[in-house]
Amino acid sequence: MKKVALHSLGCKVNAYETEAMQQLLIKAGYEIVPFDVGADIYIINTCTVTNIADRKSRQMLHRAKKMNPHALVVAAGCYVQTAGEKVCEDDSIDLIIGNNKKKDLISILENYEKGRGTETLIDINHTKEYEGLSLEKTAEHTRAYVKVQDGCNQFCSYCIIPYARGRVRSRRPEEVQKEVEQLAANGYQEVVLTGIHLSSYGVDLEKGDLLSLIETVHRVQGIRRIRLGSLEPRIITEEFVQALSGKEKLCPHFHLSLQSGCDTVLKRMNRRYSTEEYEKACILLRRAFEHPALTTDVIVGFPGETQEEFEKTEEFLKHIQFFQTHIFKYSRRKGTKADRMEGQITEAVKAERSRILLKLNAENEKRYLKEQLGCQVEILVEEPIEVQGNYYQSGHTKEYCKAIFSSKRNFTGQVVQAVAEKQLENELLLCKLI
Repeated sequence: MKKVALHSLGCKVNAYETEAMQQLLIKAGYEIVPFDVGADIYIINTCTVTNIADRKSRQMLHRAKKMNPHALVVAAGCYVQTAGEKVCEDDSIDLIIGNNKKKDLISILENYEKGRGTETLIDINHTKEYEGLSLEKTAEHTRAYVKVQDGCNQFCSYCIIPYARGRVRSRRPEEVQKEVEQLAANGYQEVVLTGIHLSSYGVDLEKGDLLSLIETVHRVQGIRRIRLGSLEPRIITEEFVQALSGKEKLCPHFHLSLQSGCDTVLKRMNRRYSTEEYEKACILLRRAFEHPALTTDVIVGFPGETQEEFEKTEEFLKHIQFFQTHIFKYSRRKGTKADRMEGQITEAVKAERSRILLKLNAENEKRYLKEQLGCQVEILVEEPIEVQGNYYQSGHTKEYCKAIFSSKRNFTGQVVQAVAEKQLENELLLCKLI
C-alpha cells in the first residue's frame, strides 16, 4: 500500500479539491500520511494568485523532493496551469496535473507507474466541462465547503485566475443536492457554497442561478445552515435579497468583495461597479436582515494609488463599518495588466497603508461584537478550547462570530441557543446557554 501525503495552497476551492483527491486515493486503497518524511507520493495542490504564491508552490514541491528524493512528487492545480515550461524544467517535479484533470488522479498515477503517458494538462480556457469532484466528509467535523462553480469571466486587471481556471463552469444543481444530502447524512449541519466566482453560478446552464441553487440546498433535510462564499455586489438586488431573507437556514453573513473604496482605483482594477452601487448593496442587506455581518476584501497600494485615493478608501470603510475587512498589500503578478501599469507603489507605502486599515478593521470588529451583547445567538458547536486557564466549548454564530460558553455537557456538532454576555479581548463572545 503506497503512502500519500497531500498539501493544499491558496483558496477554499483548492482546499476542497485537495480533500476530494484524498477521498479518491482512500477509495483506491492508498494510505494517507502527514506531509512529512516517509511518503511514497507527495501531491501539492498549487496556487498562482500572486508571484509570492508561485514561489510558495515551488518551495513546497522542492521540500517534498528533499524529504524523500525517491518519492513521486506531483504538482497539481493553478501554478501548473500557468507556469508552462518552468514546471517541466523543475527537477523536483515528476508529474503534473492541471485543473480539470484532478478527477482523473487515480488513473494518471496508475498510468505513470506503468510507464504510460497520459494527458494531464488541457487548454483550460477552451473547456466547458465542470470537473466532477465531490466529498462525503471533510477535515472539519461540523461545517463542509461545497464547490459549486469554477472559472471566472471578469478579468480584473490584477488577477491571473481566469487564465488558470478558465471560463465560468457551473455544477449541475442535482449534483450539488446529492453531495449536500450525503454530507447531511454524515452529520454535517452547515454547508458553505463556494466557487471561483460564485455570483456567476448558472450563467452557463440552460436554467438556474445562484438563488435557485440556494433554494435547492435549503430543502435538504438535516442541513441547519447555509453560508455563502464571496459575492460580487452586483448580485445584491432587491429581488435577490428579499428571496434570501425568507430562508431561515441562510446565515446573515455576507462577504462582498470590494478591493477599493475609491472609484478611480476600481476603474483601473476593472471591477465593474462603483462605490455608490456597493453601498446600495450593503443598505439592501441591512434592511432585509437583522444586524447582518458584512465582510470584505481590500487591496492597498494598487498601481497609481495616490494618497488621496487611499484616504477615500479609508473613509469608505469607516462609513460602511464592516464586521471584518481582509487587507491585502498589492502583489504584482506577471501576465496581468496591472503588472505593466505605471506608478507601482513602494513596499514601505503599502505596509503603512495596510497598518492603517488593519487598525480600523480591529475597531470595526470590536464595535460589531459589542453590538451583539445582550442578543440571542445560535452557535454551531465545534470543539472545546482553553481560554485564560478555563475550558469552554466553542463554535460560530450564524454571523460567523467566534463564541464560547461553559458547560459540563459535550455539545460538539450540535446547534445551541445562547445569549452573548461579554466580549473578550481575543475577539471572542462569551455566552450563556438559554
